[in-house]
Amino acid sequence: MRLSVSSYTESSSEEDDLSPRDKVQQNSKGFADFCVRNIKQHSFGRHEIEIAEQEMPGIMALRKQALEDKPLKGANIVGCTHINAQTAVLIETLINLGANVRWAACNIYSTQNEVAAALAESGVPIFAWRGEIEEDFWWCIDKCVHAENWQPNMILDDGGDATHLMLKKYPVMFKMIKGIVDESVTGVHRLYQLSKTGKLTVPAMNVKDAITKTKFDSLYSCKESVIDSLKRATDIMIGGKQVVLCGYGEVGKGCAQALKALGCIVYVTEIDPICALQACMDGFRVVKLNEVIRTVDVVITCTGNKNVVTREHMDKMKNGCIVCNMGHSNTEIDVNSLRTSELQWEKMRSQVDHIIWPGPDGKRIILLAEGRLVNLSCSSVSSFVASITAATQALALIELFNAPPGRYKADVYLLPKKMDEYVASLHLPTLDAHLTELTDDQARYMGLNKAGPFKPNYYRY
Repeated sequence: MRLSVSSYTESSSEEDDLSPRDKVQQNSKGFADFCVRNIKQHSFGRHEIEIAEQEMPGIMALRKQALEDKPLKGANIVGCTHINAQTAVLIETLINLGANVRWAACNIYSTQNEVAAALAESGVPIFAWRGEIEEDFWWCIDKCVHAENWQPNMILDDGGDATHLMLKKYPVMFKMIKGIVDESVTGVHRLYQLSKTGKLTVPAMNVKDAITKTKFDSLYSCKESVIDSLKRATDIMIGGKQVVLCGYGEVGKGCAQALKALGCIVYVTEIDPICALQACMDGFRVVKLNEVIRTVDVVITCTGNKNVVTREHMDKMKNGCIVCNMGHSNTEIDVNSLRTSELQWEKMRSQVDHIIWPGPDGKRIILLAEGRLVNLSCSSVSSFVASITAATQALALIELFNAPPGRYKADVYLLPKKMDEYVASLHLPTLDAHLTELTDDQARYMGLNKAGPFKPNYYRY
């Protein structure tokens, strides 16, 4: 049975349970190389995209500056990312810069159906809808990789699924790729594994560890969206709640700051002594999960690992405990262990399930988005922050696509710091920020170029 779910804007109407794969749809110009929930929703999606553009100064500035040069002319990009209004701005920027694209979703719950429809209406081959089943998910990616008269030469990934499918199913096609860009913990981890085992035959850019991406998308964005997600999904009063955060990387830090500011008692679990020490110095108690699992009101994972919250943990949780994931991967919470005959699943609203234990007490926990990325499933992400990430992704694609032979070998690279600084500079005018310029004497004293980069590669922001 296919569950009817709508995007967070509630503007998507699910008229029936018919799979988009079983529908015959075309846009107003007769274009039919797409598969979305309902093409008729395109006008709603176009409004969403236009709103996002107003709050995405960096990527829009990049679009304007590079429009005449068309630095991506000849690039055939397979995209596999979250599909929302902000991503649509990136997709249309890449097209404006000369690229051909085919796009699928990296998450079965984060697609804004009306935005996908708007992209299809504008002629983008897009294959995605909210609430895909696993088979649909891989079918959509396959449609982007393998199509008539289509030879991809670039991949923009978020989680590594497009890279994984192409490498496994189309190895000859994979060898034609000029570069891969990935922005997630999971995807970058996969790339480094491929590199270590000698299976990575093309250059790849690790955008996840770009300074702009790490600080803004991971820290500042999650700082705002974690609260929004919890409130939209559960109507919870945040103040006074006991919350345990599994992981104190940039995502964990952002979540912890937001929860603490609203009056939560916050615990942190960590495997890394440096991150653990940072948590202590920021005023949080570092504990093992078993020490607090019986008393906390909310459990949030943000590690990028697997089985961080197990069935044993969930058996010990108190009635009404909220469980959700802020990391990219859906493996952090062992959701499959809850799919047993002894436990009852009760769908309360879109992306909110009550899991009910047997017994006279009828204990239940509240699982959000089935353990997938909660802020993109139950909420939204700041367009301004998305602009920073989108500009970083676009520059990484431009760099790899235009790099002369030999500059990049079959390995994983970090975004050059000069590009990181450029992305940041694109967003300063909107905030009415004015940079101080070095004098010639100051630049010589510091051993710097007046135009940057201003920090060595080993500098930790």
